[in-house]
Amino acid sequence: MEDLKNEMKMEFLAASSNEGFARVAVGAFVAGLNPTVDELADIKTAVSEAVTNCIIHGYEQKGGHIWIQCSIEGNLVEISVMDTGMGISDIAQARAPMFTTKPELERSGMGFAFMEAFMDTVEVVSEPRKGTCVTMRKAIGEG
Repeated sequence: MEDLKNEMKMEFLAASSNEGFARVAVGAFVAGLNPTVDELADIKTAVSEAVTNCIIHGYEQKGGHIWIQCSIEGNLVEISVMDTGMGISDIAQARAPMFTTKPELERSGMGFAFMEAFMDTVEVVSEPRKGTCVTMRKAIGEG
């Protein structure tokens, strides 16, 4: 029997209270692959960082919507987290460890570094004043 591609999409308000919802929803979707505790924690942490970036940097905590699309094909999980917020003018700079545009909020500047450490690949597409899409992939069971 061939592996079918499974997909899910969701949209929610860019509010800090919804960060945990996003983690749990993506975790539940991925659970069907029977990931290890560490693999599941990695995915949930990466999603948390991406969602937090949308809230803090994309929308500057002023509302808006976040969209998450997930797919599973075979053992590969792909997660895209998107906003229509501020966008990123210099993606390379934003991905540099310890860089933050919000030092007054005591942000560590490690969001992208965590995503890259916990996922196999991370792609960032962004346009100033139009938004950002972060796509992350991880193969389950190849640890």
